[in-house]
Amino acid sequence: MIAVFRACRKRSAPALTSALAPVLGLAALALVAACQPSGLGGGPSINSSKPVPVALLVPHGSGTPGDEVVARSLENAARLAISDLKGVQIDLRVYNTGGNPDIAAKVAAEAASDGAKIILGPLYAQSANAAGLAVARRGINVLSFSNNTQIAGGNVFVLGPTFENTADRLARYAVAQGRSPVMIVHDPDVAGEAGRAAIASAVARSGGTVAATGSYELSQNGVVQAVPVLARKARDSGASAVFFTASTAGALPLLAQLLPENRVDPAQIKFIGLTRWDIPPSTLALPGLQGGWFALPDPGVSDRFERRYMAAYGEPAHPAAGLAYDGIAAIGALASQGRSDALTVSGLTQPSGFVGVNGVFRLRSDGTNERALAVAEIRDNQVTVIDPAPRSFGGAGF
Repeated sequence: MIAVFRACRKRSAPALTSALAPVLGLAALALVAACQPSGLGGGPSINSSKPVPVALLVPHGSGTPGDEVVARSLENAARLAISDLKGVQIDLRVYNTGGNPDIAAKVAAEAASDGAKIILGPLYAQSANAAGLAVARRGINVLSFSNNTQIAGGNVFVLGPTFENTADRLARYAVAQGRSPVMIVHDPDVAGEAGRAAIASAVARSGGTVAATGSYELSQNGVVQAVPVLARKARDSGASAVFFTASTAGALPLLAQLLPENRVDPAQIKFIGLTRWDIPPSTLALPGLQGGWFALPDPGVSDRFERRYMAAYGEPAHPAAGLAYDGIAAIGALASQGRSDALTVSGLTQPSGFVGVNGVFRLRSDGTNERALAVAEIRDNQVTVIDPAPRSFGGAGF
């Protein structure tokens, strides 16, 4: 296949770094009180016999080193995906948002005027929302790298892994294994509350019950002070599992240590995590997490992408890079069907979904996504997959 790259990087004025953290994993969820983009529910027509113009919006230009790393990784992954397409040409045009919503809106409108048929990115939730609003009336859809479902809908889709998707996968498995009722232990911030709501809804949909909930102040002393109460709730509620929203960079290590010390036996009450417990790998050595469950993409599939990226670019892929690859893979798969309406909402939400670097995924009409996840258990400081990620929709795990 012939890949067409246009030297069309848009330079924007320096901008203040966004206060929102990049949505790179579930622990980084940042909710915004943003209005829903009022997309018309359609999308532009394309001529699949010609290169499909795709705008990639990355956070280059913010002045933050982390943004520069992720911007480079997103662009590299998108180009790697283009090189893998067969029979489809992509005209990739890269625009810099500076991690700023106002600039994101400006360059999204610019991309639409330049002829973009779809927008891939931006990374931050507020920027994605702004970009969606800027191009909604032009009928252009936005495949953002955010995992914030609050901005999903209309012409904005989120590609990032969501609390809801992870909670559904783990809750279905836990209830099927007899791990109900559950207790939810959550961070007290916006992300923690969102995680708590996702877990509670997922447990209910799976036929389970929530026996208790508990939280703590976001500080070491706050966790220490709260643990005796949390432990008593776990024991007295009859919970057979404790579902945590905390990340490995937050309260999780302390909770995993102190709850067992307060007579919550992980061998009797299963510990389950809404976030990845294998990042960083040192987390796998925590005694309190041995036997615990968490969800992750198919390790074999994601490892292959990481090896290919390293071979191509000589550095590790950023954790968000796979989202750019997935976006191009979906666009390419749809364009290869030869339909002029391939990039409309109806095309993007085809039930069979797409194959990405982390397994199969599909976009939903409400702008959210479903991703195939495996359930893993920590055994002897190692990740052991105990329920593989499904390879197609409709199979076990969905």
